[in-house]
Amino acid sequence: MRPAAGESLLVPVTINASSQQLQHVRDALLALHKTLVDSERLGYEQAIGPIPSPTHFLKLLTGDPWFAWLHPLSRLIVTMDEALEEKEPLTVAASEALVQQVRQLLVASEEGDGFARSYFEALQRDPDVVFAHARVAALFRSRPSSPRSPS
Repeated sequence: MRPAAGESLLVPVTINASSQQLQHVRDALLALHKTLVDSERLGYEQAIGPIPSPTHFLKLLTGDPWFAWLHPLSRLIVTMDEALEEKEPLTVAASEALVQQVRQLLVASEEGDGFARSYFEALQRDPDVVFAHARVAALFRSRPSSPRSPS
């Protein structure tokens, strides 16, 4: 049976509150990831030279040490995507555990190393990264507080 004029072909899907909240965090985190990738690409091109093609950029993004510090963030986004796509509804505990991982990862440190140090440097050099970080942090202000939230 065909829908009447003006009716939607989409089937309504029920999303529980945990999934919806995690989706908001994931979306903001994905935007932050893109901003970081763009910022690192610019820095790479200024230091090394132009990246000749999207394929070459993908190879750099996945295998070059310049971009390696972004991998924990990429993996966390994939983990969130997998959790959101599970057939079983996402539990509050599972959602909170993923959000806590985000909070722990997004701690910049001038004295640290790895992700924390590189994240600190990105925040210092690129205002777009600061704004993207602020959008993620704003989502945590409306959630129960945590001792290590990014702000």
